[in-house]
Amino acid sequence: MKNQWFTFLRGKVFVKMEGRLVERVINQLLRAGITIWNVKRAGTETITFYLSLEDVHNFRRAVRASECKVTFLRGQGVPFLFKRSLKNSGFMIGGLAFFVIVFLLSNMVWGIEIKGASPQTEHSIRKELEAMGVSKGKMQFSIPDVENIQRELSYRMNNITWVGVELQGTTFHFQVVEKNAPVPSESTGLQHIVAKKKAIITDMFVEEGDPQVNVNDYVNKGQLLVSGLIGNEKEPKGVSAKAKILGETWYKTSVELPLKSRFIVFSGNEKRKHYLGFGSMNIQVWGFGKAEFKDVVVEETKKPLRFLKWELPVYYIDRSMKEKEDVERTYTKSEAIKAAKKLAKSNLESSLPEDAEIRGEKILQEKVENGKVRVTIHFKVIENIAEGQPLIQGD
Repeated sequence: MKNQWFTFLRGKVFVKMEGRLVERVINQLLRAGITIWNVKRAGTETITFYLSLEDVHNFRRAVRASECKVTFLRGQGVPFLFKRSLKNSGFMIGGLAFFVIVFLLSNMVWGIEIKGASPQTEHSIRKELEAMGVSKGKMQFSIPDVENIQRELSYRMNNITWVGVELQGTTFHFQVVEKNAPVPSESTGLQHIVAKKKAIITDMFVEEGDPQVNVNDYVNKGQLLVSGLIGNEKEPKGVSAKAKILGETWYKTSVELPLKSRFIVFSGNEKRKHYLGFGSMNIQVWGFGKAEFKDVVVEETKKPLRFLKWELPVYYIDRSMKEKEDVERTYTKSEAIKAAKKLAKSNLESSLPEDAEIRGEKILQEKVENGKVRVTIHFKVIENIAEGQPLIQGD
């Protein structure tokens, strides 16, 4: 018997043959190399059997001279199914279109929910998400993955402490923890205001207490600025001194910068390829052609595809190949000093309080040695130097 799968793919015909000499005709068919199977007798002069579709033409010629009557009862297999499907092409097209539409809708972003954020912060987050390409109606495999969205959003938003991102079906869920500016607690204890570092007073804003210094005075660390004792000397009254004392402070920092350095940059040339994956097999669907780059960095994102609520064993792959270049940067001495000053200022700003302001700078030392420039810079900063000190009995 022929292989059932093979005959199904190639097609077969169910035949009825009637006549007095059917046995002789069957022998002629076998001698002609025409294979038949499942031969059954349906009467004294009638038999039925299966015949391969590709042998039908030779079969007609072989039985033409016989006195037997041949009836082709039905065809089976892929060729006949395809022929029947063409007759019902409208149903096929409709079914295929339905599947495609449901598949696309299942892989589209239909909702973005943000919890834990104030209305102003939520509005800002939605604007940033749109700038990142995350919005309703976008295909899920065309936008960044959850980890990248979380990292990029945390970098862009300065007023949030943490953001959690989760994709459930067709909806993105964001859980936000905002940065709450600490509200200064009302001091219930009595205190003085002292200097937390040496400085020259540039401005004073005293809310409560008795000022002990004036503008342009030089003060040392720990020196009393505003007393928490008010009234006459015989009967002083203790209060919680409050003040903002701005002073000119000084910082000295040193930075070292090589005159020559090598680093890797992207040239801007990029080749992207798109694949559909099934298990360990990937089929390219877009971005054909070879990337003619000498050195490349390959980045790949893999996203599963969905149909309704089910995750299919099919995934989409976006493979990006970016050209990289090994670049050597050479500074002259003046360029290196300028870059070092910029770096030193940036480092200092990152360590200063938010309300501090750099008012001036002066290079104290410049030195080029062993291919490096070393610069020592003196910065003048205006900042709040006031800090509280508990008022103890006997002050």
